[in-house]
Amino acid sequence: MSEVAVQESAESSDKSRYIAHLDMDAFYASVELLRYPDLRGRAVAIGAGSDHQPVMQADGSRRYSTLRHYVGRGVITTSTYEARALGIFSAMGIMKAAKLAPDAVLLPTDFDAYRYYSRLFKQAVASVAPHIEDRGIDEIYIDLSEQIDAFQSVTDLALRIKKAVNDATGLSCSIGVAPNKLLAKICSDLEKPNGLTILTLADVTTRIWPLPVSKINGIGPKAVEKLALIDIRTIAELANADPSILQETFGRTYAAWLQNVSHGIDDRQVVTYSEPKSISRETTFERDLHAVADRPTLTEIFTKLCTRLAGDLQRKGYVGRTVGIKLRFTDFSTVTRDVTLPFAIDDADAVRKAAGECLRRISLHQRLRLLGVRVSTLEKKSASTERHTVSQGDLFENGVDSFD
Repeated sequence: MSEVAVQESAESSDKSRYIAHLDMDAFYASVELLRYPDLRGRAVAIGAGSDHQPVMQADGSRRYSTLRHYVGRGVITTSTYEARALGIFSAMGIMKAAKLAPDAVLLPTDFDAYRYYSRLFKQAVASVAPHIEDRGIDEIYIDLSEQIDAFQSVTDLALRIKKAVNDATGLSCSIGVAPNKLLAKICSDLEKPNGLTILTLADVTTRIWPLPVSKINGIGPKAVEKLALIDIRTIAELANADPSILQETFGRTYAAWLQNVSHGIDDRQVVTYSEPKSISRETTFERDLHAVADRPTLTEIFTKLCTRLAGDLQRKGYVGRTVGIKLRFTDFSTVTRDVTLPFAIDDADAVRKAAGECLRRISLHQRLRLLGVRVSTLEKKSASTERHTVSQGDLFENGVDSFD
């Protein structure tokens, strides 16, 4: 395991509660570097389609696509730290990124691989500290309070977790440990990559207050703009702001929350289990597609989305009664439709037929830039729901299940 950046404060206080936030370092990009170690140290962006797969050459070397040769409307999913140094970040258009770093390598996304490594790192953490709140494919909260007595210090425990993750995946992570989730999440970003930061409430004024308000999870770009208009840019300025001015700008509830979090106050518990509200799949097209002129392409994409969504449901053990679709047109307007079925489903044919019924209720005269399919009103699959799913192919006998 490579050298870890550690920033630790006194552990004499806040002993009753140790909450960690673990964030995998440049997760998607790091997974790709396991496959393509020759790209280590280079600027690499992830976000293209499968047509940008590396090509093995006769001499055994690989030829990679670069941003320079990309044409389309895709967006960057993530990037290596070398690419970030050049200004390339997630959610940036690939064409825009190409202007900043035309020679940066471009790789396709592989979500199956990312989900595999996500499961590996979470299993590794659970073997050391099982009280985990899953926050997504590359981050978790961990309540360390009950494990702390079995280790010499919180540092020892956190390093044990980092080693378990690295041993299981070959990847590094950054961990922040604090008395609550709010501070832990901020801390995990302070010493990236491969960092470990441990803070107490006594450190808030010296370590947290100098940071920009955007570092607080829950203060988004619009709130940052509003705060700037009243000359509040750092967390210290927010902590010392006049409460009446905050209330005038944001309303009583959000203003009270802003003041609490600026002082490091957060009473949320680590929630070790929660049911998902919905499961979805969507894709943004490389070019705008027309329902008539590009019907075969759209139908193929539609079928794949429904098949993969059904696979997600089956793998996670859920069935759902509400199926919906999302379409985004060339003018960026978005339309959604859904249908609720008499009983829950999880098979691809039923999902496709129900989603096709939703399609019938949308005018498809404009070109499309995005298509998504969603299943909600979820429940765990049981013997009774399993008996129902086999007959769902007959739900919409006369329905449209493609872009006819």
